[in-house]
Amino acid sequence: MTWTIIAKDPATGQLGIATTTHAFGVGPIADWPKAGVGVVATQSFVEVSYGPLGLDLIEQGVPVREGLDRLLAADEHREIRQVALFDLNGDIAHFTGAKCVPFCGAVTGDRTIVIGNMLAGEEVVTATLAAYQSSTSAALADRLLDALDAGQAAGGDARGRMSAGLRIVAPDKPAQPWLGTLLDLRVDFSAEPLVQLRRDLAVSRAYDIFFGSVFGPGLVTGPVPVTGGALEEALGALGDAQQILGPDREATVWQGVLLLRAGRTDEGCELIASALGARPEFARFLDGLHANGSIPLDSAAILRKAQQ
Repeated sequence: MTWTIIAKDPATGQLGIATTTHAFGVGPIADWPKAGVGVVATQSFVEVSYGPLGLDLIEQGVPVREGLDRLLAADEHREIRQVALFDLNGDIAHFTGAKCVPFCGAVTGDRTIVIGNMLAGEEVVTATLAAYQSSTSAALADRLLDALDAGQAAGGDARGRMSAGLRIVAPDKPAQPWLGTLLDLRVDFSAEPLVQLRRDLAVSRAYDIFFGSVFGPGLVTGPVPVTGGALEEALGALGDAQQILGPDREATVWQGVLLLRAGRTDEGCELIASALGARPEFARFLDGLHANGSIPLDSAAILRKAQQ
């Protein structure tokens, strides 16, 4: 019903998993990565417990083959399961039960595995692996999506398309449990889930830029406005983000906010007024920033200044 690729980036050590299927909401059910530990994929009449239990075994230092054998021994319905365990070293153990719906199977490469069931044919998994290995994309996330696109072009899920997920985790255990996940995207219901997932990846990157430019120390919240090179860097990053975000002009508003705080009032008012023209609802937000002392003018004053 599904096919999945798991891989370790040799340059960064990051672990990634990408999955797509003709079933609703595959991401949180089938994909189980954990920073500094490994990845588990569980699919084909999914037994969700393979994910957290498999990660626990890997974290305890149990070799992936032994860990998978333990999980299978405890599952009386194992012949309908398809599972892969993948540790930090890129060591892999996988199982495709005898009662999984064909085409079903797995192919492996260097620190990479593709597993799938209920597919249009064996070429789906082989094309997925080949595309990953030949991808010239720099980032692991892009290479994983290149791989799934190739599998889809080779026929994909025999039933069609519906959902997809993409997750990347760090190679090291984080200092806090809520850290370590570098990317967590999913499309739960779409006629073109891989197309939407790629769009979401672009937007996610834009917002990484956005948040870094707005929520960096002192940019908006500091008592002293940011000026000089730090300001120019933030303005440029927000401009790059705005190019990706398109009609949503919030990045432009934040450019104006930073300019107002820096005393470049005419430039700031002009940018904010252009965003207000496209989306008047920003006025309440700007009035809130004025009320808490973040910017020197409210929305009405900004518009008056821009019209002078």
